Amino acid sequence: MPTLPWNQIHTVLLDMDGTLLDLHFDNHFWMEYLPVKLSEKLDKPLHYTMAYMKKEYEKVMGTIDWYCLDFWAQKLDLNIMEMKREIDHLIQMRDDTIPFLNALKASGRRVILVTNAHPDSLSLKIEKTQLDEHIDTLVSTHEFGVTKESQELWQKLQDRFAFDANQTLFVDDSLPILGAAREFGIAHLLAVENPDSKKPVREIEEFVSVSDYRDFISDIKANPVQ
Repeated sequence: MPTLPWNQIHTVLLDMDGTLLDLHFDNHFWMEYLPVKLSEKLDKPLHYTMAYMKKEYEKVMGTIDWYCLDFWAQKLDLNIMEMKREIDHLIQMRDDTIPFLNALKASGRRVILVTNAHPDSLSLKIEKTQLDEHIDTLVSTHEFGVTKESQELWQKLQDRFAFDANQTLFVDDSLPILGAAREFGIAHLLAVENPDSKKPVREIEEFVSVSDYRDFISDIKANPVQ
């Protein structure tokens, strides 16, 4: 069972997709649903649009454009938000998310959502899950124009929230993003082993990792922020 020094953690920064929400919706949308829609629009075979999108994703991966719905809508001449709503029944909270968030809140810790998701995507997911009722502050990195992969973003987050990096936990399913947080000096890092419920649990060696946040609840309760 994973352990964290909860007596040293006052602020918790949380990713959204794959961390609090099941990543299946996003993986299905970008890797399967969008290529099908593009295939229909261009009257091209699906294998063509899948290969095309794979190349286009690789060009911008990790940048703000990769996460920007406006960028993709303009590039592909598709109504991305309308398409997302067509399959929004797939937007699901992880089973362990609410118990985890409730325990963090009850323990007096400050909880901040930091997502690279576009504000429109964030709004849709809040609408479907009411995640905002369980978190103090929600931030889309689009507000800053840089992503969590960038050291500039971490500096801007610290400037805004004045957190002590030595007393901060950051949770994400992306190992490169966790690496960026570590480079900035965030002391406590947690990786998610099972971001997509339809895919196998990952083995992660580089960071402390978890497949069920409920494993932490007794420790969180035993170490409230004074």
